Amino acid sequence: MKLLKSSAREVAPLQRSFWMQEAEPKLEAAASLTTREVADVVIVGGGYVGLWTALTLLEISPETKVVILERDVCGGGASGRNGGFVMSWWPKISSLLGFMEVESALFLARASEHAIEELGAFCERHGIDAHFRRSGWLWTSTSEAQGDAWAATVETCARLGVRPFERVVSGDVTRRTGSAMHRAAVFEPTNATVQPAALVRGMRRVALERGIKIYENTPVREISHDRPSIVSTPYGEVRADAVVLATNAWATAVPEIERLIVPVNSSIVVTEPIPERLRALGWTGGEAITDSQLMVDYYRTTRDGRIAFGKGTGALARGGVIDTTFSHHAESCSMTERDFRRTYRALSDVRISHAWSGPIDRTYDSLPVFGTLSGTNHIHYGVGWSGNGVGPSRIGGRILASLALQRKDEWSGCALVERNAKSFPPEPIKYLGGSLVRGAVRRKESREAVGSAPGTIDRMLAKLAPSGLEDKY
Repeated sequence: MKLLKSSAREVAPLQRSFWMQEAEPKLEAAASLTTREVADVVIVGGGYVGLWTALTLLEISPETKVVILERDVCGGGASGRNGGFVMSWWPKISSLLGFMEVESALFLARASEHAIEELGAFCERHGIDAHFRRSGWLWTSTSEAQGDAWAATVETCARLGVRPFERVVSGDVTRRTGSAMHRAAVFEPTNATVQPAALVRGMRRVALERGIKIYENTPVREISHDRPSIVSTPYGEVRADAVVLATNAWATAVPEIERLIVPVNSSIVVTEPIPERLRALGWTGGEAITDSQLMVDYYRTTRDGRIAFGKGTGALARGGVIDTTFSHHAESCSMTERDFRRTYRALSDVRISHAWSGPIDRTYDSLPVFGTLSGTNHIHYGVGWSGNGVGPSRIGGRILASLALQRKDEWSGCALVERNAKSFPPEPIKYLGGSLVRGAVRRKESREAVGSAPGTIDRMLAKLAPSGLEDKY
């Protein structure tokens, strides 16, 4: 049985991000699959989730034969295109509590915090220069409408007996962010930043050193339903007892998964190096920063003194096709640069050196969903990272490895597995409705940014949008 939609959904490789160009200027891809292979587990997708799954499989069961099939190169998708924020799930604690018991929510939130420490230790142990810097995250407010967006989250954490956030004294917000746009903030000190492409390419190296077979430029055409499954590619195939789907937004090619996520874009602009200007602004602490919009602005500095400024621009593509909307979407990149210029008015003369877009596999509650395809007990998936997968993908690798090995443990049995997640409407309603809601959110937040009241209809439609980086406020 064919489990994937038409291969016509595939497009040419995405435009490379600044991160990938910096990490590997002469990008070398592994060979494509041109033979018939036999494996214990085949993983479709060579990003963070796929690589963590493969590495975890060998930690648990060193004799396991693992093959990774990647349609582009490892890191060519979201894993090499994101802002490099390594965050926990504490900002999503209310969403976690919405479908699980307190003990389970605390377990996952603490695990996501521990994953940040694990990632740093992994890089150090394997000599991966991913620019790991644990300088924390500032969750800010940049307009009156955003208020203290974190108040309910902080209160929920306090009620549970945990205090992951620190309040920032008002005068310190401007100093630490380098911009008077920031009105208030809380700080989560455990968070980190990385060079995301350097991380994923380093993980790839470690996987290859451990004997994991990786085939790049190898799109999957068909997955048979029976066990063992035959995973077919243009010039070869892999027969495996277990299949793991770790394809991020490309998971819309699987009909059973398609309605669990909506692919939306996010865009990033990067400045030329300006270390002296950053020192003049006072933005020298290396903190990751976001505001509290639904179409969130997120930004950080780089090792060589650039600003990487991103925005959840939220553009969709018809039918969920991963096209150039998720590579370099001119409108979205322009929106992002405008927000950068408004936030850092003192840098109006600074040149933008790079700009790109990337895909986010957004779920309704901004948390991932794990499961096993209907009618099988060996084809597993983990989707819906919603723009926050750099750190939590470590958890995803543990869950998917346990599912693939049919282990009964705290990961395969956690509340994220086979949860009753709210689904999106079918196409074309998903695209048409999503575009309508996106337009309303954009108009609403544009007016709020300049202190104007949004229209009633826009306010109502904006409430239909899925959760963003943090729980809805």
